[in-house]
This record gives sequence, structure tokens and C-alpha cells, in this order.
Amino acid sequence: MTESSKLEVVVKNVASEAQGISVWEFESISGEDLPPFTAGAHIDMHLSNGLVRSYSLCNSQDDHHRYVVAINNDASGRGGSKFIHETLRVGDQLKITTPRNNFPLVEDADHVVFIAGGIGITPIYGMIQRLEQLGRSWELHYSARVPEMCAFKDKLVMLDRHGRVHFNFDHLPGGKVLDLNRLIGTLPFDAHYYCCGPNPMLRAFESACIAAGIPSERVHVEYFTAREAASTEGGFTVVLQRSGKSFEISAGNTILDTLLANDVAVPYSCMQGVCSTCETRVIDGVPDHRDSVLSPEEQASNKTMMICCSGSKSKTLVLDI
Repeated sequence: MTESSKLEVVVKNVASEAQGISVWEFESISGEDLPPFTAGAHIDMHLSNGLVRSYSLCNSQDDHHRYVVAINNDASGRGGSKFIHETLRVGDQLKITTPRNNFPLVEDADHVVFIAGGIGITPIYGMIQRLEQLGRSWELHYSARVPEMCAFKDKLVMLDRHGRVHFNFDHLPGGKVLDLNRLIGTLPFDAHYYCCGPNPMLRAFESACIAAGIPSERVHVEYFTAREAASTEGGFTVVLQRSGKSFEISAGNTILDTLLANDVAVPYSCMQGVCSTCETRVIDGVPDHRDSVLSPEEQASNKTMMICCSGSKSKTLVLDI
């Protein structure tokens, strides 16, 4: 990510939202409006310890003066959320990227079904606010361990009409993990389906949608962590078309690892294939796609790839770099 792509913001407010979950509100240092975003978008936060982490925006896209993120203090994560919870305070300044949206909302759908797990409610809460503004039809099925860990619970209850919001608390006595096969089988077939949550839920959701015969263009998911391991088998050559350079990708390294080790400046952020920052056009060759951003159809077209995690099925891969 280039310096020109970053914004300098200040933390205007920090508040507890649920057990283990806090909300950070950012504004521009100058007080001017921030670049616009759409429901489902995320920003990358560049932390003072060198980490870069992506978080979904959960406020209304009509908020031109602020970005709001809700972050779970995940003890089993990679350290970003813990650092933020322990160090980021009101008045602190940091750099973020302009918002990008890999999880766009179909605003004119006849009906939208949202399925959220834990902190996966964050982009979905922004989408619900947008559909409410547009007067569109939606329903939510939201799973958390216990009510105390349910972010935006009171706000969602206030939005509820006609039984549209359904909570599932699987750690309460008698609670069970949401049966997605059963649930999706009871919902409108022609709806658009959105799911965000832990990887096991996302995989179960995708399988349930396939079993129900829902067309892939009406199935939308967003992964927070890598869906599968990065390609580090190596054994192929990457040719950089614009710069005229080429590199052998050795075992144990990704394409991005190799380029950075050779001082090739390329944009990147999450290094897991979930944020799309490093998406690169493929001129020739067949990528081994390992990202969680591109749809199956986009992967099959082989027009672009995420160089942080994807490798090559062909001996040579020519990229637009």
C-alpha cells in the first residue's frame, strides 16, 4: 500500500459494545469529510507496532465525517486485536487505507437473508442500516455464544419488526450450533444470502447453499481469516511484464515474499488473501488460487490473483507488475 493511499485519522471515541468487543470511531485529523464508502466495506489499520489489520466498517454509509469499527479482543488471533484493545485510545492518531468493498450489498434484492456469527455482525450491521434507509426487505439470523457477547443486540432489537431478527446463543443451557442446512431450507429460495463469521460457519453456510441449489451469484461470504493455506510449494517462475524482471519462486515462499525480498514495491496488507490489496492482473499462466476474495467464477477466469497467498499451476506466470 502506497503512502498516497493512506489516510491520517484520529480516534474520537472508544466504547464497549459487548463482552470482549469495543467500538472505535475515527475522524480525519483536519475535521474534513472522509472518503465515502458503501455498506460491507473495510479499512486496513496500520498499527504503531508494524501490524496491518483489516476491519469492517459498521456505521451508516451516510456518515461522511467518521468511520466506525467494532473489534473483538481475540486471544487466539494474530495479535492485532489484542494490541488495539490494550493501546489505542481517544486522541491517538494512526494511518488507515481508504475503504474497499469485497462484500458489496445488492441493494435492489427483493429480500436479503443475513447470517452472522460473533464479530461477523460488523459488516452486516452496516448493510442492515442501508436496507432500512432504502425500505428494503431483510431478515437476520445472528449467533453468539451468550447474549453478553452479542454486539449491537439492543440496536438490532430496536430495528426489529415482524420478527425479522433471530438470535441464537449456543453456549446457553440447551443451546445448539445453528443448523444452517435446516435454516436455509426454510427460507425464500430467491433471496440473496449473506454470511460473515468464523470459518467453520462460512464453510457450513456455503455447503448448505449448494445443497439447497441456491445460485452462486446470490450467495455472498466474507472471510476474516484465510480459508486455506497459502501456496508455498514454489518451483515456478514469475515474470513481471512491466518491469522486465523475473524471479524463481522457491519452496517455502509466496510470490509476495519473493518480490519483497527483492525490493519490488507492490501493494499488500493482510498477507492472507482476505483483503484484496495485492490483487494483480495475470497476463499469462495459470494461478493456483488460494484467496478468500475472488468468486469461483473469477478464479476460473484467471484474470487476476492475490499474490500474497496464491501460487502457480504453470511453470511460468506473467504478471502485470
